[in-house]
Amino acid sequence: MDRYTHLIQTVFVLLGALSLAFGAVGFLSPNEIITGGGIGISLLLHMLFPSLTLGTLIALVSIPFIVLGYFYFGKYYTLKTFIAIALTSLFTDLFREVLLLPALTHDTLLSAIFGGIFIGLGVGLIIKGRSSTGSTSVVGEIVAMKSRYKTGEVLLLIDAMIMGASLFVYDRIDQSLYSMVSVYITSKVVDMLLTGRSSRKLVNIVSDNTEQLTDQIRELIEEHGTIVSGIGLHKGQQKRIIFLAVDVSRIEALKRLIQKSDPEALLIIAEASEFQGRGWK
Repeated sequence: MDRYTHLIQTVFVLLGALSLAFGAVGFLSPNEIITGGGIGISLLLHMLFPSLTLGTLIALVSIPFIVLGYFYFGKYYTLKTFIAIALTSLFTDLFREVLLLPALTHDTLLSAIFGGIFIGLGVGLIIKGRSSTGSTSVVGEIVAMKSRYKTGEVLLLIDAMIMGASLFVYDRIDQSLYSMVSVYITSKVVDMLLTGRSSRKLVNIVSDNTEQLTDQIRELIEEHGTIVSGIGLHKGQQKRIIFLAVDVSRIEALKRLIQKSDPEALLIIAEASEFQGRGWK
């Protein structure tokens, strides 16, 4: 089962890297549309330094983020991130430099939409393969660890800076606006691929090991929640339930944590469409 699981994860990472490269080469780059994260930075740099291949720039941009990830998240994270980035870089140059893949459409809006879809599929598949695209997400997670800001808020700010930089590189505001459409579609595709449509999920965890789980959730998932006491419906046993609202990007990490700490725990994930009141912004 472990070998089968690792094989499936490897296939996810492989397909994710293919999707990222296909979206960048077939839709975004030839139409001067960018996306967020490291690939977005690489697309901008490719306009400034066309002598370097896009795949090479993806690798070069990712190096400092991989180094940061090594110091903060360890060797295993770094290795899997390195593999995902290396495959993305390889496939990008394979499509662009070897196969000479042409633009699949020159309609800017269609390119923004389908480029965003393929980039979103790529990111989502790589995350499902328990790997990472590295790049700016590393900065977002580190800042979230060290401050009161959430990972999503940091990444939103970074992507906004990339969009702002595109105004100066392309010197066309319409390209930046189409790029924003592409980034929005990417985020929605990632959300839907991982656990649904909302950026946050309501999570209920029924476990006999709530004390240990609570400590690990606070430390690794960095979410606050509530422990509710209850009584089992059939046998009247005392039950304790951990109630959380979890960012969609952390759902996979939470699943792994629970599976490792208490495989017998019951995990229920539901949509969270709106938040109001103390603590929510």
